[in-house]
Amino acid sequence: MENAVDSLKVIPMDAALGAEVSGVDLSQNLDVITVDRILQAFYDHKVIFFRGQKLTDPQLVSFAKHFGDPEHSPPNKSGDTWLKDFPELTCISNIKKDGKPIGSLGNGEAIWHTDMSYTNMPPTTSMLYSLEVPGAGGGTHFMDMYKVYETLPNEIKERIWGKVAVHDATYTSAGEVRKIYEEFDGNTDTDKAPGARHPLVIRHPETKKEALFLGRKSGASNIIGEPDTELFDALWDHCNKSNLSWGHEWEVGDLLVWDNRCCMHYRESFDDDDRRLMHRAQIKGSTPTAAWA
Repeated sequence: MENAVDSLKVIPMDAALGAEVSGVDLSQNLDVITVDRILQAFYDHKVIFFRGQKLTDPQLVSFAKHFGDPEHSPPNKSGDTWLKDFPELTCISNIKKDGKPIGSLGNGEAIWHTDMSYTNMPPTTSMLYSLEVPGAGGGTHFMDMYKVYETLPNEIKERIWGKVAVHDATYTSAGEVRKIYEEFDGNTDTDKAPGARHPLVIRHPETKKEALFLGRKSGASNIIGEPDTELFDALWDHCNKSNLSWGHEWEVGDLLVWDNRCCMHYRESFDDDDRRLMHRAQIKGSTPTAAWA
């Protein structure tokens, strides 16, 4: 009988990043060699996905632990965890029950962002497991921030070296105002913006590669010490023109895992009459390390 190690295959996407990992049932206990191969694929390709999985919430949490310690979910608008019995998981959905959303982010577009970069210690890893997917739209796209930095013009590289950016916490990636930051809605003063301050160029603790660390372009996010947004805008323009992204079209039973330290992602909008239901796990991170440190 073929074992998990023999059957596991890593199939790179024809893009700057992304790979499918096939031949493994993530609901089962995984041996050390299989886990090591999965982790290596994760570091090599930045984003990996598994098709046709059938995972319970405990199995999703168990798999997540191979990447580190799971982070507790950010609270919902009532201050509670999204999934009562599993505080490590967040529900991402547009579905409503008794007129109230069962999850976060709705059906709109979620702009390019790094998960929770507005915190001092953003998660290292995010993973989404699909339970229901819309008939059209709702795809998730990823950008390789190693290559974005590598392909920056030297003049811009010199200008951002040693610089720190403000990651405004006021808004979610879907453009919603976070309840605890309502007083900052409409603020354009970078100095007053709530949220973390992170180096623009970071060094990945595992791969030792340099990556551009932008977070998101919203609110008062900008580079500290800059008189205007000209340099910040130039970085985002380069991202948008770089063609260094790849998009995943969801199927039920997909598990998608990405490295939050060297990838940004965005989500397409979809029809609110469709249903999209995902459970997300994230892995605790540490303070991003400046590439010049």
